[in-house]
Amino acid sequence: MNLIDEEFQTKKVDNSKKMTKMILAIMAILVLIIIGIFCAIMYIKQNTLRLYINGVENEKVKSMMVIEEDETIYFPIRDIATYLGYESYSGEFTEKSEEASKCYIQSEDEITNFSLNSNKMYKLLMSDKNGNYDYFYSSKPVKAINGKLYAPIDAIETAFNISFGYTSKNTINIYTTQYLIESYSTRILDYGYDEISEVFTNKKAVLNNMLVVTKNQGKNYAVIDVKGNVIIEPKYDYIEYLPNSGDFLVESNKKVGIISAKKETKVQILYNNLELIDKDVGLYVARIDQKYGVIDSKGNIVIHIEYDEIGIDNTLFEKNDIKNKYLLDNGMIPVKKDNLWGAFNKNGNKILDIKYDSLGYVASNNKNAMNLLIIPEYNVLVACQNKKYTLINSVGKELCYPVLDDVYMTISLGEKHYYMNYGENIEISVIDFLNTLSAQQSSNQGNTKQTSNENTNVDEE
Repeated sequence: MNLIDEEFQTKKVDNSKKMTKMILAIMAILVLIIIGIFCAIMYIKQNTLRLYINGVENEKVKSMMVIEEDETIYFPIRDIATYLGYESYSGEFTEKSEEASKCYIQSEDEITNFSLNSNKMYKLLMSDKNGNYDYFYSSKPVKAINGKLYAPIDAIETAFNISFGYTSKNTINIYTTQYLIESYSTRILDYGYDEISEVFTNKKAVLNNMLVVTKNQGKNYAVIDVKGNVIIEPKYDYIEYLPNSGDFLVESNKKVGIISAKKETKVQILYNNLELIDKDVGLYVARIDQKYGVIDSKGNIVIHIEYDEIGIDNTLFEKNDIKNKYLLDNGMIPVKKDNLWGAFNKNGNKILDIKYDSLGYVASNNKNAMNLLIIPEYNVLVACQNKKYTLINSVGKELCYPVLDDVYMTISLGEKHYYMNYGENIEISVIDFLNTLSAQQSSNQGNTKQTSNENTNVDEE
C-alpha cells in the first residue's frame, strides 16, 4: 500500500468516527427533547384545571366556566342545568314569558328564579306551589355574557343543591345532593340507623355534612354528621331540616319546636305548627290549637297567638307577584280576627286596625280586570270596608276614604297598569293618583299637622 492509500484510509476512519459522534449527539439531543416534551406534557397535565361531576370528568361543563379577574367563578345558568338534572326556561315561573333578562330552573322538587343584575334568587317547592317563596343571596349578581345569564358559583351551589369544591391540584369537584345521599346510605346501618330521610328538604342537610336519619323502623328521627356522630338524639317523632337557617324543626307528641345544629333548643316544643315568615327578620307563624301568632327565632312572642288567620290567600293574586303571603312587600303582616282584617309590622306593632272586610280586590264584573293586593311601585295595599275599597300606605294610613268601587290591574303588552273606579263609572289611573298625592304632600310639608290628620278625598282629584 502506498502513502496515498494509507492517508485515504486514515481520513476514512476519522470521518466515520466523526459521523458516529454526530449521530450519538443528535440521538442525545432527541432524547433530551423527548424527555423535555414529556415533562412539559406532565406539567401541563398536572396544572390544567380538571372538573368532575359526581366523580366523572366533564370537559363540556369545564368549558362553560368563566373566571373573572377577582377569581369569581361564573357558570351559564341554563347551559349547566342539563348536566345537573334540571330543566330551564326563560322568564319567571309564575309569569311565563320569553324575557331574556330572567330565567328559572326546575326539577321535580323545586324551582329557582334568576334575574339579571340581581343577587337575590327565589325558590319555590313544587309540593307547595301556594306556599311562600324561599330566597337566598349570592356574593355577586347575575350577569349577562354573550346574551346568556351567568350566575356566580355560590348561587349555582344553592340553586342546584350541589356541593362545589376546588382543590390545590387544580381540580374542581361537583357533587349533587342525590349522589351524596346515595354515597352515605351504605354507612347508615353501620352507624346504627335504618335509613336517611327521603324528604327532599331533609336531603339538603347533607350539603352541610349532616344527615336526617330514622331508627326503630322509622318510629324515631335523629340527626347525625356524615361520620356518624350524634347531633340530635333519636327520640323525636319527626325532624325536618330548615335550609334557610340550618336548624331543625323537631316534633314530639304532636308539638313542634326548633333545635340548632349546635344542639341548642331555640324554640321550645310547645306549638302545633311553626312556619317561617321571612329568614331575614327571623320570624315564624306559630299555631296553638286553632289560633295563630308570630314568634321570633328565639321563641319570643312578637304577635300574640290569638288570631284566626295570619297571611293572605296568595292564590287569589297570582299576577300580582306575591312571593310572601305572611309578610307583604309593604312590610305588613296581615291578621284576621272575628272575620275582620288588620295588620302588624315585623316588630309586632299594630299598624292597621282590625276593621276591614278583606284585603285586596277580587275582580267580578270587569272581564279585563285582574285581582290586586299591592301596588308594588308604591307598596300601597288595597283594602275593603263596607264593600268599598281604599288604598293604604306602608304605615297604615288610608290615602283615600273607602269610597272606591273597584281597584284592579290590567296587563297590556306585558306591562301592568292599575286603575280605580268610583261614582259614575269614573276611572282613574292609580299611579297618576298616587303621583298627584305625593306632589300635594310635598308642597304641604310645612303643615304637617294637617297632612297627618286629613285623608285625601278622591272626589277632590
